[in-house]
Amino acid sequence: MGFNCGIVGLPNVGKSTLFNAITAAGAAAENYPFCTIDPNVGIVPVPDVRMDNLVKIYKPAKITPTSIEFVDIAGLVKGASKGEGLGNQFLSHIREVDALCHVVRCFEDENVIHVDGSVNPKRDIEIIEAELILKDLETVEKKLSEAEKRAKSGDKKYRADADFLAMVREHLLGGRLAVYVKTQTPEEDTVRRDLHLLTDKPIMYIANVDEKHLNAANGYVQEVRAIAAKEGAKVVVACTKIEAEIAAMPYGEREEFLHELGVKESGLDQVIHEGYALLNLITFFTCGPKEVKAWTIRKGTPAPQAAGEIHSDIERGFIRAEVIKYADILALGSEHAVKEKGLLHIEGKEYLIEDGDLTFFRFNV
Repeated sequence: MGFNCGIVGLPNVGKSTLFNAITAAGAAAENYPFCTIDPNVGIVPVPDVRMDNLVKIYKPAKITPTSIEFVDIAGLVKGASKGEGLGNQFLSHIREVDALCHVVRCFEDENVIHVDGSVNPKRDIEIIEAELILKDLETVEKKLSEAEKRAKSGDKKYRADADFLAMVREHLLGGRLAVYVKTQTPEEDTVRRDLHLLTDKPIMYIANVDEKHLNAANGYVQEVRAIAAKEGAKVVVACTKIEAEIAAMPYGEREEFLHELGVKESGLDQVIHEGYALLNLITFFTCGPKEVKAWTIRKGTPAPQAAGEIHSDIERGFIRAEVIKYADILALGSEHAVKEKGLLHIEGKEYLIEDGDLTFFRFNV
């Protein structure tokens, strides 16, 4: 699994339409709030030109790309933190994802009702984020109360925990997401991790536009970008109608269609690339005549732990990693040619797998 991404936003901003387009999972996309009662889950392969080239080189019997899981979380509304609109149920789904895609409506359409009566990206973003922050404040204040009681014993650890929690509370009260909290010590990292805060997740904004504004951002998109820029967050501009058209096309026709539109990649591809950057992810490959397979790991993962993604026995009995650089095999055309040039790298337990590495792990158990 590449990563798990929750799609959030107000009702009728295009969440389920976008989800349908990129997963072809058939989620409801009716023109009324709460049409999505349970989270819809769709798993889609991650497009990677390197995978395509490796398949041409190895001509494997089986091809297994890495994947991304999208969770379409029902539309939140003002008061969700207090249970409005089935809010508690929907908020619990957010805790389970790795990152958030916040879909923001950036188009006018009198036939699609806006839950608050008008298109206003700034207001819409503030509503969603305020509800998540309010729920997190409940969590933090409960933990802070417990830590302060324990700190009365004179225990320095509980005093430090209480001080950190008080700082997190002030941060949230300032209207900022927990993901932007700066920790100073491993102990603070532990306290933070144990909170499981809704807003302590990497976030990207998806500005949902109409077709005519896909390449010429309207004022609504500029509003979203201005908000994202304050925290260094990413923005992907997508048109759900176009994404639906792309999803229905044979894979070979998509590139020409995108070229005609004047865009380099689909909204799905942009979301995947930005998601990888958000979560600090990379891809490595295992290749042979039987199978070419892509694996996703965190950047900075040592070779034995990367091997563990394939099987725990390989990690446990790790001896070495035999690594071919993607650029080398692409240039030379075969594994044999790479080895003849002396470009096969033999790496030990300290080696950190790099993006695009072709690996063969030697092990003994």
